Amino acid sequence: MRKLALAFLVVVTGRAEAAAQVGDPGLVRLQQEIERLAPLAGGSVGVAAVHLESGREVYFNRGERFPMASTYKVPIAVQLLTRVDRGEVRLDSLIALTPADLHPGSGTLTDLLDDPGVVLSLRNLVELMLLISDNSATDIVLRTAGGPAAVTARMRALGFDGIRVDRPTVRLIADWAGVDSIPPAAPNTAHKFQAVFEQVPDSLRMAAARRFTRIWRKEILRPETSDLLLDIMLRSTTGAERIKGLLPPETPVSHKTGTIGGTTNDAGIVTLPGDAGHVVTVVFVKASDKDVPERERAIAHIARTIHDYFLFNPAPSAARARNR
Repeated sequence: MRKLALAFLVVVTGRAEAAAQVGDPGLVRLQQEIERLAPLAGGSVGVAAVHLESGREVYFNRGERFPMASTYKVPIAVQLLTRVDRGEVRLDSLIALTPADLHPGSGTLTDLLDDPGVVLSLRNLVELMLLISDNSATDIVLRTAGGPAAVTARMRALGFDGIRVDRPTVRLIADWAGVDSIPPAAPNTAHKFQAVFEQVPDSLRMAAARRFTRIWRKEILRPETSDLLLDIMLRSTTGAERIKGLLPPETPVSHKTGTIGGTTNDAGIVTLPGDAGHVVTVVFVKASDKDVPERERAIAHIARTIHDYFLFNPAPSAARARNR
């Protein structure tokens, strides 16, 4: 079974820096190329690249905070699956959806399931959350995971002090759009949300947007639960033009994207060919005034640069093995 990793390193110093071993000028060159490419995205860019087998790493804007957008769905999944490992909830448990569970934003539940009477398993909901980034499924999973505070506490317990989950997606979208009051639960709630969003003046919407600015080693979850999470992320259907956009065809990437306003993110693990290993690749873009396809292209260029560097400059142990 493959060892893969996802690191949610909420990266990123007001300047570029290579957290590299002394005497590795190649990493400095990689850092410089990331710095050269970053302006293509517009706004601010944060990057983390960690070669898991050798521990070599490069960061750009490491100390700056970035909105996670839908990448925060992975910490939610980790907390939910922690409860599964503890026997507190079951993935095969069935959850009946109500009209109040259907929220605006990405996904299909709101578009397809207007009528009551829909019942899905918790595993179905986790897959919808990660495969197509469904927001309605996410808020149900978040609730089942124990809520935002429980997710943040789990991240703190794991040592990820830079990750904070403090609201469901419905509140996150409302805050980004400048909506102060979310409609009460009622039939056709999703349609009411849309009506409220459309009433927000452009000036307030823009102001709100400006304000809104260790799984690999299987130490966090049980091995089988880790495999489940990584397999779902490997099958993700979102963000084909981001980290994966310029990689060689069929390159395995377990990842999660996020998009809201001027924020466009992707974070995951790239599996390199042969024995070159795996690279955690995280590229976050915030406060960009460029169109999403342009931001995605910048992410793809940065990801390909990282991929090629570690492919052609493998860990010293791997290099020695090839030369024997």
